[in-house]
Amino acid sequence: MSDTTRTTRYAETPIQKTALIVGIVFLIVGIAGFIPGLTHSAEHLHGAGAASEALLLGLFQVSVLHNVVHLLFAVAGIALAASPRASRLYLIIGGLAYLVVWLYGLIAVGNEQLNFLPVNNADNWLHLGLAIGMVLLGIFVSREPRVPRNGAGTARV
Repeated sequence: MSDTTRTTRYAETPIQKTALIVGIVFLIVGIAGFIPGLTHSAEHLHGAGAASEALLLGLFQVSVLHNVVHLLFAVAGIALAASPRASRLYLIIGGLAYLVVWLYGLIAVGNEQLNFLPVNNADNWLHLGLAIGMVLLGIFVSREPRVPRNGAGTARV
């Protein structure tokens, strides 16, 4: 059956579960960016810009804006896990968006006026990994629910 005639439950298919997991990871990262201890120099967390000296896990430069972007990606992933098609689009378009963020980071690192997000070199590598990972997941994870093969999962008498 096609995607338009078959009704799927929330996070039923592998692609939906993948979008949900990615959304939950973004939720954890977005919240962690506000927690002192997980975010080093959290007292120097600024709304935006390179002046924010807060480092998530002591490595990734974050700001309130950066954390909010993670939270928005979280909400999108969790909400779009309701549909296989929406889940696939979330992963592919989200991955392409992170590719744009990576390109932005290549230009913005070292330029305080341009670096409003803010990003550092560690962020750039992470954003590139997210871009590649999300696009590949969106392309290769199945939209169909798993079906047991050869009667597996059926009761034997």
